[in-house]
Amino acid sequence: MERSAFNDNYPLAQFGITIIVAFCVAIILTLLSMVIASPIFGMSIKDLASPDILNQPQNVNAFKFLQLFQSIALFVVPSFILGKIFSDNSIRYLKLDIAPDKTRWALALIIILTAIPVINWIAELNALIKLPAFLSGIQQYIDSTSKAYQTAMDAFMNVSNLKGLAINLFIVALVPAIGEELLFRGILQRIFINWTRNIHWGIIIASFIFSAFHLEFYGFFSRWLLGIMFGYMLVWTRSLWIPIFAHFINNALAVIIYYLIHVKVLNEKAAEIGANNESMYYTIICTIVSAYCMVVLYQKSRTSQFRQE
Repeated sequence: MERSAFNDNYPLAQFGITIIVAFCVAIILTLLSMVIASPIFGMSIKDLASPDILNQPQNVNAFKFLQLFQSIALFVVPSFILGKIFSDNSIRYLKLDIAPDKTRWALALIIILTAIPVINWIAELNALIKLPAFLSGIQQYIDSTSKAYQTAMDAFMNVSNLKGLAINLFIVALVPAIGEELLFRGILQRIFINWTRNIHWGIIIASFIFSAFHLEFYGFFSRWLLGIMFGYMLVWTRSLWIPIFAHFINNALAVIIYYLIHVKVLNEKAAEIGANNESMYYTIICTIVSAYCMVVLYQKSRTSQFRQE
């Protein structure tokens, strides 16, 4: 039984508290991460906070340390604090107390693997969008931030050994998958479903914020679709572990493919599957399979009992 004064009957209050808690915790822990990193990497706090930190290759490890700490500060810690504020049991509130059966894990894996081509196709279409001439200032900002984002990712992902790959999988794939699902699906989606009194609108709005939060316009619509998929996975399995798993697989594949391209095992086209006309038939088939598995997952949510394993 939830005894909090800010339970699901007060979604507006919950949203306000979420913003305040996430902001305060992120600021405090981000500053703490810089204080810790400064003597470890021999850099001043000013240099660690600089947007040009990746201009020097030797700063990549410091950047990775900060990214790991900030992911935990932005998403993981606030989510558990909020879960405790909003209920008497944060694990149950965040839907981490249910272990789905093997069928649901398998369906989630197939869904995310077969969705990748259409996700890439949407990202390619997204990249073609240009704003009208009177919004040229905004367009320049989008282009510059996109270029900076790509430069940062190239520096971050540029590893040539399995140790570096494992570190990137942990920082880029695992921690964000857990943290982002805790906050955007475990907290915000629940708030917006209660606020709008509509599951679909709650999922759409939370996923919109999820995509917008990444501040990367050219991946906005593909990331929004991913968020919607993760949202329905949560609703239809009643377990946050399923969208966490699917999110991790999506991130991990991107990290692994980037690594294999970098070490010349794959060519660059491997990262573009679905984004060109040559693979359109494959994209269509994969989309049908992914949609069918989503339907199966939905049907199981209506006809089966969830059990602990």
